[in-house]
Amino acid sequence: MKTYKNLYEKIYNITNLILAYKKARKGKTKKSYVIEFERDLIKNLLKLQEELKEQTYNPLPLKTFILRDPKTRKISKSAFRDRIVHHALINIIGPIFEKRFIYDSCANQIRKGNLFALNRFDKFVRKISGNGLVAGNKFSDNNYVYGYCLKADIKHYFHNVNHEILLGIIQRKINDKEVILLIKKILKKGVMERESVGIPLGNLTSQFFANVYLNELDYLVKHKLRIKYYIRYVDDFVILYASKTQLEIWKEEINMFIGNKLKIELHSQKSSVIPISKGVDFVGFRNFYYFKLLRKRNFKKMLLKVRSYKKGDIPKTKMLEIFQGWNAYAKWADSLRTKRKVIRTIYTK
Repeated sequence: MKTYKNLYEKIYNITNLILAYKKARKGKTKKSYVIEFERDLIKNLLKLQEELKEQTYNPLPLKTFILRDPKTRKISKSAFRDRIVHHALINIIGPIFEKRFIYDSCANQIRKGNLFALNRFDKFVRKISGNGLVAGNKFSDNNYVYGYCLKADIKHYFHNVNHEILLGIIQRKINDKEVILLIKKILKKGVMERESVGIPLGNLTSQFFANVYLNELDYLVKHKLRIKYYIRYVDDFVILYASKTQLEIWKEEINMFIGNKLKIELHSQKSSVIPISKGVDFVGFRNFYYFKLLRKRNFKKMLLKVRSYKKGDIPKTKMLEIFQGWNAYAKWADSLRTKRKVIRTIYTK
């Protein structure tokens, strides 16, 4: 297997740091911490370069807050200067790993967001059910969609990523001690003292490492089990197939593999084999053969925003911005009634 050396200098190269700075500030130009950094931009970038070059760089403590939407999640944000370093690192090592990712690994990759995953799901459902034949049997009911889906979720995934295993995976491709040391510093800052598991939700590096870690699962599914109809979106994945029994067998094989090799496990209450005809929750929608519905929690989240607006906690311009973003997302579902209800709630006194 090819390994890569002499990467560290590329990370702290000033051209790469400038590119990383531009990526880190995108969409955040009015934030106070960005404005503060830009007051002496050249000096701050050169200082960051010197720290990286001399290996005296250490990430600052993360700022942590709780987000309820409605599921409670602990989000950790790095300081702006550290986000620049994250981008600088991923700029260099990202392409090395991304070209090894399978086609149906989605999220945190260019042109592979929710819509990509939805389109692939629809295509796979039609492959399984749309030809009129499943396991040699003809449809007996045109209103019933044959086939099954293993809908799986990894239990507390980000909190259980093992640093030693992750570094072992990375070192198969990266043979550069300075780069590995930098990654160790980033990983260590995201956990409590003496712990060696977990990556914080909210960091660019965490999103990237999450895909690198579960690429091991992707290779099991595609190259060893030779499963065709598989899509992974971060720690959620689906497998579609004609046989319920076979899906149950694959579920156990996958759970055994990730337990032994990655020290993680499938969520027992969120991982099951269900008929495609009942609809499958995936990437924010309940997906049926002929239509899609928004998840209830997505609708409830939007109504909570509307209530905050009506209480005066959210200004009108911000509320319109939130609604436009939600509407762009909701349009992929059959959600006309839902959208009308949200609009009525906004304008009803």
